[in-house]
Amino acid sequence: MNEKKEACTPEPVNPAYFNSKCSLPYSLEIEHIRQSMEDFIHFLGVINRQLNSEGMPRIETFLMAASFSSIVGEFIASRIPKYCPTLVKNRYHNGHPDLIPKGMFSDDAVQYTHEGIEVKASRYTSGWQGHNPEPVWLMVFHFDSNTPGDASPRPFCFKGVYSAKLDKNDWSFSGRSGTSRRTITASVTREGVKKMKENWIYKASC
Repeated sequence: MNEKKEACTPEPVNPAYFNSKCSLPYSLEIEHIRQSMEDFIHFLGVINRQLNSEGMPRIETFLMAASFSSIVGEFIASRIPKYCPTLVKNRYHNGHPDLIPKGMFSDDAVQYTHEGIEVKASRYTSGWQGHNPEPVWLMVFHFDSNTPGDASPRPFCFKGVYSAKLDKNDWSFSGRSGTSRRTITASVTREGVKKMKENWIYKASC
């Protein structure tokens, strides 16, 4: 098996790397998160092995890095409710946050609320961003994978999962001038990142 083909199969999620003492809201459990991560590993492996059999590049090697990160986060957010009966995917288009308590809002849809969990995926250990500084449970899935232009193939791997209830002062806001077209963003501060990492859910050595 050549190196490129080996890279088509992601690193498995290791149950031993979960933190049984972490704090999770809304009756969410470690098992729900683990199953969702394993679903993504299976999904990515199926896609990449099929692409490889057709002589095509792995998906993470041709998508823009941010686009692939978005796929990881969206997939996880769509799978957690499959296993966690108390959470649903927010049905409001671009609603915030991604996951909300089941039955709390009409049709399980709300444009904006502080209730629920915002889910993100990132290749980075900090510098996580959102659109507004706000009090919300944030859950970040840290992963490693190739990006377009990488010379050495390597398999996808979940490196960590971190989560905490952030306050407004855990964000630094970067606005924009009246003439700027740059997307408005807010970044988790050093203290906010520390708060999340102290409540780590998963840590791997890959």
